[in-house]
Amino acid sequence: MSNTVEDKKIIEKIVEGIQDVKGKKIVIVDMTQLENYTCGYFVICEGESNTQVNSIAENIKDHVREELRVKPFAVDGMINAEWVAMDYGNIIVHVFQPEARAFYQLETLWEDASLNEIPDVD
Repeated sequence: MSNTVEDKKIIEKIVEGIQDVKGKKIVIVDMTQLENYTCGYFVICEGESNTQVNSIAENIKDHVREELRVKPFAVDGMINAEWVAMDYGNIIVHVFQPEARAFYQLETLWEDASLNEIPDVD
């Protein structure tokens, strides 16, 4: 797995990118202490509409690239923008609309993982 110091810098910039465009209900799921995990971290958040979900994802991509010169390996879901997934290697970002987030409940899939809820910025 990749360097946790680097991961934490990327996560910090992802969170800033979300907050810049009023993304809400940010949760960082830390799976690094679990025995079998496919990546170290999920960053999950939500936007109220297709437009806001797209805007959050674009802003994350721009912010992380400009600040750290890191690009996602892949981005999926931008067309319907109900759930956008962004692959930063050891970090996967999930940007949901509220209904899709409630349906998939990613936070509950890894009950043993450490969850860090970031307060919304108004």
